[in-house]
Amino acid sequence: MKTVFVVGAGPAGLFAAQKIAQAGHEVIILNRDIKPGGLAEYGIYPTKDKMKVGLRKQFAKVLSLPNVHYIGHACVGNGYGISIADLQEFCPSAIVFAVGAQGAKQLGLPGADSRGVYSAKDFVYYYNLLPPFASQDFSTGKRVAVVGMGNVAVDVAHWLLVDDPRHTAEDVVIVARRGPFEAKFDKKEFTYIEAYLDRQSFQEELKRIQPQLAAVGQDAAGLAQATFPCLAKPDPGPQGPRLHFRFLSSPKAIHPDSGGRIARLTVTENILAQRDGDVAAKATEKTTDIEVDTMIFAIGDVADPTLGLPYNKDCYVTNPHPEDPKQPGYEVLDPQCGQAMDGAYVVGWARKASEGLVGIARHDGEVGAVEVMKYLASAPERNSAQFPEILRRLESKKLRLVTKADLELLAKAEEREAKARGIQFFKFSDDEAMLAAIEALKNRVIAVTG
Repeated sequence: MKTVFVVGAGPAGLFAAQKIAQAGHEVIILNRDIKPGGLAEYGIYPTKDKMKVGLRKQFAKVLSLPNVHYIGHACVGNGYGISIADLQEFCPSAIVFAVGAQGAKQLGLPGADSRGVYSAKDFVYYYNLLPPFASQDFSTGKRVAVVGMGNVAVDVAHWLLVDDPRHTAEDVVIVARRGPFEAKFDKKEFTYIEAYLDRQSFQEELKRIQPQLAAVGQDAAGLAQATFPCLAKPDPGPQGPRLHFRFLSSPKAIHPDSGGRIARLTVTENILAQRDGDVAAKATEKTTDIEVDTMIFAIGDVADPTLGLPYNKDCYVTNPHPEDPKQPGYEVLDPQCGQAMDGAYVVGWARKASEGLVGIARHDGEVGAVEVMKYLASAPERNSAQFPEILRRLESKKLRLVTKADLELLAKAEEREAKARGIQFFKFSDDEAMLAAIEALKNRVIAVTG
C-alpha cells in the first residue's frame, strides 16, 4: 500500500481518490474549501437540489472509505499555508492535482477594473454562497451585459432574471462574439429563461445581422429548429425583466461613470466567415456603444498559476496524452529538464480547463487515476508519513483544518439550521460561521460525554 495525496475535492479529485483507494492505497485529500464538491457544490445552479443531493451522496460514499482521509480548509499553493514543497516533505508516492480551473480568462480591456465588472466564475460562486465570494460586493444594476453564449452565461442570466432576491435587473443583454447559429448553450438550460426573451428586440437584432448570416449561407428562419426552439412557440408577452441578444459583437472598451462604475460598453462589430469548414467571427473597424451598469463575462477559465506547478499561458505543462498526442496528458512536465515530474499528475479541469460537465470531470479523474496506478505499480516504496502525523504537522502551522468527523458535525449544524428556519436546505455562507458551528458541536459532545 502506498500513500497518495489528492489536492482538490471536486468530482475529478474525489472520484480519482476513490479509484486509487479501491486499489488498496492510502489516499489523503487536501481541499481549499471546507466542504468537498468543488463546482458540483458551488457551481451547479442553486435550485437544482435533486442533482446536488445526488452528488453529495456519491461524495459521502467516497469519503466513507476507511483508507480515504480528508483535510479541508487547506489551501495549497505559493503564498498559501501549504506549498507543494511542504507536501513533498511527507514523501507521498504520488500527488494528484485536481484543483480545477480556479482562474478566469480576462478580457484585458481598458476600464476592466471598473466597479460592476465581474467574471462569471466569481459571480456564480457568489450566488452559490462559496466563501469568501458570498460576502463580497457583486451588486448588479438595471441593465446587465453578460458576455458569452454558453451554459454559464445562461445560468447567470437565469439568476438575474428569475432567482436574484434583489431583482434589480430590468434588462439582461447577452453579448455574443458570433451569431445565433453558433450558440453553445444547452437548449434545455435556455428553457428556464426563454419566456423573458424580448421577441421584438430579438427580431430587430436578426434583421440587423441578416446580411452577415446570408454571407455564410445561414437563414434566420431555421433558428427555431437549430438553437432557439422557443421561436416556434407563441410569444408569452411581457414577463417582467427582459432578455436581449447582441450578436456578432466583441467587447472593446469599458467606460466608467464619475463614480467609477461601468456605464457604457464599446463593442467591435464582427462579420462571419467560413474557416476550415467552420463559421468564425472576424472583427471589423466598426464599433457600437451599449449602455449598461453591470457586466459579467463568461469567456472561459484558466488554471491557477499560483499553485506552483509549471505553467504555460492558461494551463499546467503536461506530457502529451498517452492515446492522443495532440491532447494534454496527465503527467506534469518540468519544461526546464524536459522530463515528467516524478509522481505528479493533474486531472479534471486542472488538466484541461472548462472541459465538460460533472460527468466528464468524473471520467477524467478516473482515467487519470488509472495512469497514477500504473506509475504506483513500479514506483519505489517510500517512508511516507501517516495521516495523524500529517494532520499534526499541518496544524502546527496554525491552520484551522477540517476532517471527515468535522464534516459530519457541519452537516448536522446545517440540518438544524434548516429545520429552525423552516426550509429544506441551509448552507453557511462564510468559513468562520462553518468553523464556529463545528466547534460548537464539538464542545457540546465533550460536555455530554465528559
